Amino acid sequence: MQCWRRVRATAIAVVAFICCVFATARAALSSEDEDAQAMLFSGRDIWRNGAFAYGGLVYAPGGFDRDGLLLKVLLSGGLYRYDAKNRGQTVVGAEWLAQILPGWRIKRGDAEFKFFMGPEIQQHRLWPDDLDNRLRGRSFGLRVTAELWYEPAPSMMIAADVSLSTIATSNSARAAYGWLVFEEMFGGVYIGPEVQYFGSDGYRQLRFGAHVTTMKTEEAEWSAAIGWARDSDGRSSPYVRLNWLRRQ
Repeated sequence: MQCWRRVRATAIAVVAFICCVFATARAALSSEDEDAQAMLFSGRDIWRNGAFAYGGLVYAPGGFDRDGLLLKVLLSGGLYRYDAKNRGQTVVGAEWLAQILPGWRIKRGDAEFKFFMGPEIQQHRLWPDDLDNRLRGRSFGLRVTAELWYEPAPSMMIAADVSLSTIATSNSARAAYGWLVFEEMFGGVYIGPEVQYFGSDGYRQLRFGAHVTTMKTEEAEWSAAIGWARDSDGRSSPYVRLNWLRRQ
């Protein structure tokens, strides 16, 4: 009982922290500007063995329509569970992380590239404690990220990203392909397949699914994905991901 009380308290603290930072950033960037220099983003990711929330901002001093410097700030937190390797026991973990990543944007024709590199801090609490998990406790490291958005044709898109951290070799990758549909009804959204991978020391997860990208409303842009995930513990389930962004 005490273990689950700690889990709930940690989860509430992480979510409250992300919401407070997100609200502060939104208020600070509330002024309207025709040439947007900041992009706020937020998202949720849920599957059988984990639930995560994240948010942050990307700042482009020269705007998002030209090559130049970028600064990405990301905060994330959530709960997860896995099977301890040596004991066969289910371990519940709570994590939060922060990244401050300077970067650069390059636009060439119909392709856009973004590169980021900077410091990262992660905090993991485990119940019961797992001494064999390299992610336990507080860790500092370096994170490198690359992103691609390419439109090979007016009605097609390819998106990809890859990320690698020095903390327990944490890494992830995603690739997605989409066709533009519902141009008259919603102003056009991309729908298509995606594949996603997560990994760290001793753990792997692979996902296959479908995504809907660039659903636009008056002030924001939405994307979502749903599919099937399976990890190296042999557990599998559907997953759902929802993202939101707004340029200001």
